[in-house]
Amino acid sequence: MKTANALALLLVLLYINGSTEWPTHTVCKEDNLEIYYKSCDPQQDFAFSIDHCPDVATHNFNIRAAMVLKRSIKELRVKVDLIINGKTVLSYSETLCEPGHSKLIFCGKKEGEHLYYEGPVTLGIQEIPQGDYTISAKLTNEDHAIVACADFTVKNYLDYEY
Repeated sequence: MKTANALALLLVLLYINGSTEWPTHTVCKEDNLEIYYKSCDPQQDFAFSIDHCPDVATHNFNIRAAMVLKRSIKELRVKVDLIINGKTVLSYSETLCEPGHSKLIFCGKKEGEHLYYEGPVTLGIQEIPQGDYTISAKLTNEDHAIVACADFTVKNYLDYEY
């Protein structure tokens, strides 16, 4: 009996370790706007949500994000790519945390600590581009190790009126 239980546990652990792909999570699915994400870090998934999906099309909206840090973040860099039809059409990068200059409250957190953010986000753009596309976001620390990584799929058919 113990051998069967041990074998079953071993098979489950091997299956989990052999799987390098996380599930696709739905952020929102409204009439004209769908947003999904999938962690592209084979070692870690994370939680992400938006309070009110249609607010994404405005300048400010509230999010919640949570994870357990697998890497310390003395320095943190973000790189975001806009991908349409498999081609990167726009790329943006910025340093978010560095010694003596931090833009985020969780700069300086250590490996194993919980990271939780709930609050407003501003995209800094007038409107979310219409169509189907991918936004790839990667956060790396001072050792160039991945802190978090996700591919967001956006399907936007909102009609902006001015």
